[in-house]
Amino acid sequence: MPKYSITERIARALLRLRNRHFFYLDFVLLALIPFVALWLRTDSAYEEWVLISPLIVYTVVTLPIWMGVFYWGGLYRRNWQYASVEELGSILKAVVIATVFNVLVFFLLRATQVIPADFPRSIPFIVSLLVLIAVGGSRFSVRYMERLRQQRQFQGRAHKHVLVFGAGEAGAMIVRELQSNPQLGLNPVAFLDDDERKHQTFILGVKVVGGRRMIEAAMRSYHAKDIIIAMPSAPGKTIREVAAECIKHGMMVKTLPGMYKLLDGTVKVNTLRDIEIGDLLRREPVATETTAVVAMLGGKRVLVTGAGGSIGSELCRQIARSAPAVVVLLGHGENSIFYVSQELRAAFSNVRFESVIADVRDASRINALMERHQPELVFHAAAHKHVTLMEQNIEDAVSNNVVGTRVLADAACAHGVETFVMISSDKAVNPVSVMGATKRVAELYVHARALEMGRRYVAVRFGNVLGSRGSVVPIFKQQIAQGGPVKVTHPEVRRFFMTIPEAVQLVLQAATIGKGGEIFALDMGEPIRIVDLARDMIRLSGLQEGRDIDIEFTGLGPGEKLYEELFVPEESYQKTLREKIFVARNGVKPTSDVHARLYSAIDELAKLAQEGNSVAVRAQLGVIVPEFHATTATVG
Repeated sequence: MPKYSITERIARALLRLRNRHFFYLDFVLLALIPFVALWLRTDSAYEEWVLISPLIVYTVVTLPIWMGVFYWGGLYRRNWQYASVEELGSILKAVVIATVFNVLVFFLLRATQVIPADFPRSIPFIVSLLVLIAVGGSRFSVRYMERLRQQRQFQGRAHKHVLVFGAGEAGAMIVRELQSNPQLGLNPVAFLDDDERKHQTFILGVKVVGGRRMIEAAMRSYHAKDIIIAMPSAPGKTIREVAAECIKHGMMVKTLPGMYKLLDGTVKVNTLRDIEIGDLLRREPVATETTAVVAMLGGKRVLVTGAGGSIGSELCRQIARSAPAVVVLLGHGENSIFYVSQELRAAFSNVRFESVIADVRDASRINALMERHQPELVFHAAAHKHVTLMEQNIEDAVSNNVVGTRVLADAACAHGVETFVMISSDKAVNPVSVMGATKRVAELYVHARALEMGRRYVAVRFGNVLGSRGSVVPIFKQQIAQGGPVKVTHPEVRRFFMTIPEAVQLVLQAATIGKGGEIFALDMGEPIRIVDLARDMIRLSGLQEGRDIDIEFTGLGPGEKLYEELFVPEESYQKTLREKIFVARNGVKPTSDVHARLYSAIDELAKLAQEGNSVAVRAQLGVIVPEFHATTATVG
């Protein structure tokens, strides 16, 4: 049988205490504390003896009040091994409430002369103070012993010392999680934070040693090789700078998810993961007006095209959270629609999902679907989006992006759809690519139909979406995994970036605030140089450019340019009531003559695409979108 020291025996005894034991302990303490209070208050044994009789009366009367309030306050229904500020608050609340009752009882007994007039009036208050100390001390001694037990588990166990960058709420929760789970093998030894007001303070027993300039010194002083960046709402610039400094010193970097994931409940604040490229690019979260979105979607029939894609599937997820009556998942690829529908049905059992395999270019099929499902809102995410691929398949880019949008918008008009949101691209602004030009034509058509019908038909422009199929990030990952080189078109090429959830939030916001004919765009901050993105990904992979892997510049491809824009020069744009969302009023005069010429030009474009005359199709795109015709000769 192992031998234990007196301290260890006390710790083991305290950790075995249960709420029934605390009930008995409180009963004994509350019976004795009034005598301790009287002893502290009086100066002579004679005075104590004279007052002992009324004190017994006071104790007998108030003891049930104490026990009753403690029971009502839940003090006998808590696990004190994991006590926190909330438990301390519950003790304080119970003591204050019981004190109020006891003071009233005391003065009632004094008024009825059950207690003599010379009985010290301070006794109820001294008793309350002693009760708070005794009750709180007994509970938190258990918590303290539990903490010591956890710390002893670190001893003799192989574990890593980790630094935590961010001494805020998220950082404190991470440290609390690691301290409570020593089996994780991570021991938080120091905080770092750029807020100088926090320096040299302690949080959960862990010292805030300084800011980012102290990273190397803290790493050496505390023998730490890992760092956790606990700043879920920090801008990408901050994350990038901190991560670069850590990686430079050979540290392994982990981080928390972005704030949008914390807000929508996708992950918890204690969910750690390796730092990703999205962390380096993220901005402050877009402020989402969830009330308006829920009011718009709740109980409604919704159709989403391109539902199997990255944007379309995330649209379906966020729409489903607002409890619509039905979500129709329309897509051309049966496998993607099958997997998305399976996922959604498992996650949202209260929502009905209809899976539809169809081509948006098939007018009779789309009209039949509209007639059958009677959607009240349509989100149009189906499109061809690969720039270089569409340069080689110009006819299909027109038939899918232009004709498909026209078919869907016309069917929506014919079947009374009040809200229609088309997903566009920043490449539609001053387009030099076929993909961008076809998106601009689609924008013009939706704008015209909105003004004709007086309905909420709008378009939303995106930048590049991190994690979407065919985006640059997975391509770079594959090239790095293969040993390089990482191929970048041009040293100065820049692009706007956003995350998939941000993009979908913008779509939903557009639907709530659109009146009809607007084009919405997100304030995406400054564009990112693609070569910087490539270098960040190489560093995050633990490699060094030039030594382990090379970057190769291949030159701009067909339809590519150095930088993208968000608005056409003729458009006037302004901020909306939603933070970081801009609205553009289309630079086309809303007249029937203009609309007639647009419809005629699109008819001709569709005819030429069907005939397979790519040269004529390109020329017709230039007729409808003059800026495309003017800039195709100077790509880049």
